[in-house]
Amino acid sequence: MTLPADWAARRPALDDVPGILAVVHAADTFAIGHPDFDAEDVKAALTAPFFDPVRDSWLVSDPQGRPVAWSVVDNPTGVGREFVDVLVDPERAEAVRAPLLALMLDRVAERAAERGLPALTVRASAYAPETRWATELTEAGFSRVKRYVRMSRDLAGLDAEPPPPPGVTVRPLRAGDEDDLRLFHRIFDTAFRDTPDYEPAGYDHWRERLPAYDRTWDEWFVAEVDGEPAGALQSSDQALEQDSGWVRTLSVLPKYRRHGVGAALLWRAFTVYAAKGRRHVGLGVDLANPTSPATLYRSVGLREMRWTDMYERTVPAATAV
Repeated sequence: MTLPADWAARRPALDDVPGILAVVHAADTFAIGHPDFDAEDVKAALTAPFFDPVRDSWLVSDPQGRPVAWSVVDNPTGVGREFVDVLVDPERAEAVRAPLLALMLDRVAERAAERGLPALTVRASAYAPETRWATELTEAGFSRVKRYVRMSRDLAGLDAEPPPPPGVTVRPLRAGDEDDLRLFHRIFDTAFRDTPDYEPAGYDHWRERLPAYDRTWDEWFVAEVDGEPAGALQSSDQALEQDSGWVRTLSVLPKYRRHGVGAALLWRAFTVYAAKGRRHVGLGVDLANPTSPATLYRSVGLREMRWTDMYERTVPAATAV
């Protein structure tokens, strides 16, 4: 990789988390208007399963030793596709983003060979303001495959929670009850099986991979219809700095879709967020999801705020020299 004079690239360590976070915050602010990552997220990326700290990431610094770019490959399950992130300080380091991407694609090729695969699918995302990055992805052989939309609504003056449809009840997750956690995972896993990109993970792996900010247990809910499990809602604290509640996943079993279960779960979450003083609620939606969840979200007052495009390409496995 060719860098400007006196710039340096090396493998990051946990001591670099503050510097990496500064890069991530600069990139986030350019892309979405505010920081969307914290130090725990950076640490999680550098210590993730199936991540090699001496091969799967690069940190670029300017002549003063200040980090200006960070790249990382992620695959939380160790199977299926890879995800590559290349984050740069947009005022100082846009020129190194494409070369860093090339390095990461070389690494994906090595990871394919290490897994004994002929090739790997790799994805990367671009937000609306990142037009140069979107062009660089296309020039590197990526094609746009889908769009995610962030939706939001105000919680000020939230109407009283409407009564659920007959037979539908919503209760908090019993977080101290292992059987209830397993039930929650079973609902989530079953509900997402008919979405194109879902990569199943067993309960133990799912439980282990939950970051600390996802364990706001009193904001997790289970819905039942006539006493039978029907749906589940998982919240996280990832948007607290924006004074917002966040719906991480909404799962409704196929048998109970379009029966008011999803709306009942969302209204319960909105009510709890508002009671805690949150001013907004947000979530992300995959527009390619065949269950068309955006229609449900609009029906409870959520509106589109911004979009993210997902790009994809196939990387052949590296050949031994």
